[in-house]
Amino acid sequence: MKIVLASNNRGKLAELQAMLTPLGVELVRQADLGVGEAEEPHRTFVENALAKARFASQHTGLPALADDAGLCVDAFGGLPGVDTAYYATQFGYEKGDDNNVRALLEQMQGQRNRRAAMVSTLVAVRSPQDPEPLIAVGRVVGEIAPERRGSHGFGFDPVMFIPEFGQTFAELPPEVKNAHSHRGRAAQQMLALMRERWLPEASKM
Repeated sequence: MKIVLASNNRGKLAELQAMLTPLGVELVRQADLGVGEAEEPHRTFVENALAKARFASQHTGLPALADDAGLCVDAFGGLPGVDTAYYATQFGYEKGDDNNVRALLEQMQGQRNRRAAMVSTLVAVRSPQDPEPLIAVGRVVGEIAPERRGSHGFGFDPVMFIPEFGQTFAELPPEVKNAHSHRGRAAQQMLALMRERWLPEASKM
């Protein structure tokens, strides 16, 4: 089964493809099918993910999977949230993972409450008009580390410290991170939903 991934992020593609392999699902980036980015005007992860999934499905004729994920920092009232990818631009930096981490560390200086959550919301639709989208949410709570640690992953992984492992996401081996990350948890839920709703024959394998 071929599904278009409503993202051009190669990191997300690699993670999600690995997680959905048991279903025999092939993920194809929307950019590889000539589809541009959808608008994301909403203030919640689920609304933006649904908008992206419907857009990708409409322009490709394929079922679509979209992920809207972000960092929710307690000290900032849950922000940056849906604006996570553009976080650095609020502080005069260009958009990008490295600048996002730099800006976050600067803003967290002197902050005693370093609790934060990484949230991933996956939405899948069979068609643009699908009245029953599949929705899966994964959430991991940790703390913002005082400095970058580790070389794996992407985004805020180098500063997302997970107490249960005593390491940042970027320090964990990719297979361990994938199994326990916010996206990993959402993907496991999505795997179960697709098996139950879309691919009942797969559940018998």
